[in-house]
Amino acid sequence: MVSSLSFLEGHVAILPVIILIAFALALVLFLVRYFRRSPYRVVQTIVAWVNLCLTRILWRVEVKGQLPERGDRGGIIVCNHRGSVDPFFIQLMAHGIVHWFVAREYFKLPLVGTFLRISESIPTNRAGIDTASTKAAIRMARDGEWIGMLPEGRINATDNLLLPGRPGAAMIALKAKVPVVPCYLEGIIHDGTFWGCLFKPAHVKLKIGEPIDLEAYYERDREHEVFGELTLLFLKRIAELAGQPDFQPQLAGRRWSPITEREDAQLACESTS
Repeated sequence: MVSSLSFLEGHVAILPVIILIAFALALVLFLVRYFRRSPYRVVQTIVAWVNLCLTRILWRVEVKGQLPERGDRGGIIVCNHRGSVDPFFIQLMAHGIVHWFVAREYFKLPLVGTFLRISESIPTNRAGIDTASTKAAIRMARDGEWIGMLPEGRINATDNLLLPGRPGAAMIALKAKVPVVPCYLEGIIHDGTFWGCLFKPAHVKLKIGEPIDLEAYYERDREHEVFGELTLLFLKRIAELAGQPDFQPQLAGRRWSPITEREDAQLACESTS
């Protein structure tokens, strides 16, 4: 009788260990299966989990609309710019990496640069046309990748709905012959610093519009005025998502005029043709 009790006590003692081992094996099998199906590399998947926690828990994002499924063609995502973490919310809804244009100097920062390289962002110059980054974005879009762009060019810290827009998204979309998806973000708390919003709870709303088919414009990619025309269209669609259909967007730059726009567009066409 005593030996039987000792036998049972011994098995009961190792039962928690068996349960822990079984749980660990199940977790490993789940992770292996998940990573095999994931569109991301391992380190990107870890970053995606962190992003999920931030956007869903800390910033309590509400999403209306969906990004299109990836296919043979990629696309351009255009969004208003209210904070340094705007791309986080777009990435949450994407079915793979979205390649964002980011100022080249940020890649030199120790932690930020590492994150940008993991997220496969595209380094670009702030001023003028960056031929290398433009060519890279066109090639990616043609190959089925999604490119994220912020037409305002800088964070909008004003009370205006949108800042004047820049024509880069229109140029890349026409050269790559891909659609453009407008998005609108509100509720992001920006304190003027890069890191500040990472620690501030918020209630963010993301609205995703219907893709804009540019097929009617494909043969006009050398008509230089079309870049400005489409940029205004993109900003107008963003304003509609914001519930302000009467908003009148503008094009960026104190130097902007049809002549300077024509010169910039001509340079872009020559460098990407």
